[in-house]
Amino acid sequence: MIESNQPGEQPAVLYTVDGGIATITLNRPDSRNALNLAMCEGLQAAATAARQDPEVRVVLIRAAGPVFCAGADLKERKTMDEAQVLARRMRGFFAYEAIESLPMPVIAEVAGAAAGSGVEITAACDFAVATTDASFWTPEAQWGTVGATQRLARIVGKRLAKDMMFTGRRLTAAEALDVGLVTRVVSADALERVVAEMAATVAKAPPLGMRLAKRCIDRGIELGPRGALAEELLAIDENLAGSDWRAGIGAFGGSK
Repeated sequence: MIESNQPGEQPAVLYTVDGGIATITLNRPDSRNALNLAMCEGLQAAATAARQDPEVRVVLIRAAGPVFCAGADLKERKTMDEAQVLARRMRGFFAYEAIESLPMPVIAEVAGAAAGSGVEITAACDFAVATTDASFWTPEAQWGTVGATQRLARIVGKRLAKDMMFTGRRLTAAEALDVGLVTRVVSADALERVVAEMAATVAKAPPLGMRLAKRCIDRGIELGPRGALAEELLAIDENLAGSDWRAGIGAFGGSK
């Protein structure tokens, strides 16, 4: 899967499902997984496939090669006119939104550098695990363009987002952990094992409870306290009506 730039080329995005775990892989390692049109379309198609598959409980997003994503494919952009650049940028926005709006938990597995679009993809996931050598930066304004101005600021705060955007500051994995851009930092050789264990834990949990909890958190952040409470009460009602919640409680704590 899913799209390639030219006939005979490897797909820009790979998509697999195993045991309720969907894995989306950025697959342009020779280009440092730079985001081009094919990758935008591939990410959106993969997210759509995960959304439509009732067996998928959790989604992983990772990258082939030593770099997670080096940002936009500037070589591709040099061949485009203004209308084409805008259209490509819109495809990127659609891809990020497709990831962010998935109903099930989404985990980013970040090894190496994540620049620009790589930060956008990371921020669109529910949380991220990074290797100790990972780094994050948003050079768009330094290059005279605009991008990565929304999700990053909501996660790390507008002052740090401006520092990164205006000065080209790179966050280390440890700094990204401190400000909440990633939630865990592990050694490179432990990354796949740690993420696999996390994914297996999520996949074993009742899927409706997971989806409703994600919905409540995501929507609740945008609401005031009363609106957020109302959102949770609606989710509780939906959960009681639509799932075997007694079995879930029994599996974790034993029935009483």
